[in-house]
Amino acid sequence: MRLATLTTRQWVGVVGLALVLLVVTAVAVWRGDILRAGLDPQVPFQTYSPPPAPDYAGADDWVLMDARAPEAGDASVFFVHSTTYDGGRDWNGPIGERKGERWLQQVVLPNYAGPFARAGAVSAPRYRQASLYTRLTLREDAREARAFAYADIAAAFEVWLARHPAGPLVLAGTEQGGELVERLVRERVAPDAALRARVAAIYLVDVVVPADRLSAVVPACARRDQIGCIVAWSPVDDGNDGAARRRLRRALVWDDRGRLVELDGRPAVCVNPLTGSTDGAPVPARAQRGATNATGLEWGARPALMAREVGAQCRDGLLRHTAPRLESLQPTGSWADRRKARPYNLFYGDTEADVQARLALWRAAHPAAPGDAGT
Repeated sequence: MRLATLTTRQWVGVVGLALVLLVVTAVAVWRGDILRAGLDPQVPFQTYSPPPAPDYAGADDWVLMDARAPEAGDASVFFVHSTTYDGGRDWNGPIGERKGERWLQQVVLPNYAGPFARAGAVSAPRYRQASLYTRLTLREDAREARAFAYADIAAAFEVWLARHPAGPLVLAGTEQGGELVERLVRERVAPDAALRARVAAIYLVDVVVPADRLSAVVPACARRDQIGCIVAWSPVDDGNDGAARRRLRRALVWDDRGRLVELDGRPAVCVNPLTGSTDGAPVPARAQRGATNATGLEWGARPALMAREVGAQCRDGLLRHTAPRLESLQPTGSWADRRKARPYNLFYGDTEADVQARLALWRAAHPAAPGDAGT
């Protein structure tokens, strides 16, 4: 059919098809930018009115309050969850926002708080978390929203600490939660010798922590037979050097004034969860205690662990791990979900064993200290 003989209706069809193809191509090329823009609150943080503050005196603003699994030990665990709120209307998510709450309950708690369930009574505050959008941009508004969330965690920690006046403590956080716990440790725990002495270990999962920001009295864990130290790692697939470079280039870390600034090439902390140490040697998969996908499990239900699934090495401040083979340990979900904490935990069994080992050492060093089951 020659162009000169096309009817008006046929011309409309050709033009319409071309427009459809153009739109499809544009969406394919700029899909991430389009979706990211849809999460932008479109209001300066300085003029933004955040959601109402939580009240940690009651139970409603705790997603876990002294939750105990079968055979839980005598430690008290303070866990801060990762980003669950996508964004859109707010820079900081309202407490209990429906979609985020579902992701928190079904994905984050079973996969990332679960490894601490047998350590003791686990408490996890809800908080006005910075949205996922704030982690996809380096804008100043986004940095301020991320810093804003710290006040809630600091307040929750004081309430929790008052309820647990004795016994060993474990602090843990994942992604955004780990970022907030890292600041809490430096500003609240490190200066307090009595509090510091109660801490068996601190876990900062999926967090870039600059080595020069650690306090000398709360160092990175150089060995598994060490207590009162930090186990921190930021995981990247060993075959994805581009992702590793982006993670370090886009990492934001706390400065002395409580602001988030660029890592700017400084060395980052990496403690290999397979060994519980800062040793940079490659560790083969045969040393791994167990990966799992615990999504959907109720609190206290221990998932099946798949040992010998991945090897890992601390390299250039990141935990470079081999790719898991199991289908249940692959990224799933929407565009936004794939940019949150993974819906599985490659080092669940290793973290579980590590915290038990450090708690045993703590108890041996404090034989007269009373336990605190969180009651």
